[in-house]
Amino acid sequence: MERVLLLLDDLDDLFGAFGLLVERVRRLFLVLAKLVAVIAIATCGVLAGKFEPPVGLAVAILLFVFLLYRGVTRPRLVVRSRRATG
Repeated sequence: MERVLLLLDDLDDLFGAFGLLVERVRRLFLVLAKLVAVIAIATCGVLAGKFEPPVGLAVAILLFVFLLYRGVTRPRLVVRSRRATG
């Protein structure tokens, strides 16, 4: 009976390791997708700015607002000063 429990424990560890690997691949894919999207928007903005300046300005403003929103909503580490923790 103990062998079966050890086998089930090993299978649980195997599935857990596989899940961690899948999570890393998923995060890498999301980072690459975001990078491709930002590069595509920037390229479209440059091309639109060259041929249609008002459209290029609109794309540049949208990209700027996106970057501002991302900077504000990103979680940050809270650093407490020594005086505050006293």
